Amino acid sequence: MKPTLLILAAGMATRYGGMKQVDGFGPNNETIIDYSIHDAIRAGFGKVVFIIKEEFLESFKGLFEPKLQGKVEVDYVFQKFDLSAYGITKEIERQKPWGTGHALLEASEKVKEPFCIINADDFYSYDSFEKMANFLNTEVRDDYYALMGYEVDKTLSENGSVSRGICKVSADGNLEEIVERTKVTRNGDKLVNEEDDGSVTVLDDDLRASMNFWGFTPAIFEQAKPMFQRFVEANEGKPKAEFFIPLIAEELTKTGQAKFKVIPTSSQWFGVTYKEDKPIVQKNLNDLVENGTYPSKLW
Repeated sequence: MKPTLLILAAGMATRYGGMKQVDGFGPNNETIIDYSIHDAIRAGFGKVVFIIKEEFLESFKGLFEPKLQGKVEVDYVFQKFDLSAYGITKEIERQKPWGTGHALLEASEKVKEPFCIINADDFYSYDSFEKMANFLNTEVRDDYYALMGYEVDKTLSENGSVSRGICKVSADGNLEEIVERTKVTRNGDKLVNEEDDGSVTVLDDDLRASMNFWGFTPAIFEQAKPMFQRFVEANEGKPKAEFFIPLIAEELTKTGQAKFKVIPTSSQWFGVTYKEDKPIVQKNLNDLVENGTYPSKLW
């Protein structure tokens, strides 16, 4: 059974100022999602599931289905505010959905095979999809999952500091914890993080960062559901609280329910956090077309 690719595309992209999930970046107006799907198909994934808001459905169908017809199975999941599927009947006022961990749970009815989950607006590279596909085909178990570990200095933005989940990795290559560093940037030849008190911590160049590229079996849905229920109960009065996938990984790791292999990649990651990132992403993609990594017309 071929693995499935889940794509997180329900967010609102407030800092970017628009729907960056469907913005064009490639030489023929390809979205970043197009490159992820292209790489996933080449790596042997058999299905793509978009996690979106229901009002995005027609635009996503119109944009992606003509290109993907006959190449890969496509399905959709809606991230909703109604939490009755989780036994939560109380209406909780929110402007935004409950985060990436909740989005993951929303896909439980559509995914019955090993799968990975990624951000819609991040470029991950073919090497990462190939390595994840290999893990999902040969190693994954209900108590052994994975995340891609990127070299931190290959994940920075030229337009400001970035927040990065830095992986603490054990001697046998498994995740021990993810430490959130909120203001990572390059200072000369050093990687640094500005702490809340204004002091600066120098980071090792070989540290691994999680860019929200995770591999699971469907067992994750039952494992994470009670965590989400507890999270909602504890945060119903906090409209900006979000249930993120790293919270799930942290609890599974600490309780011994599952281990996470940190799969190393030396690939260049890039994405769009700021509007000013767009020309850089366009240049990066054009360079990859010019050096033959991708065809000039992706589909």
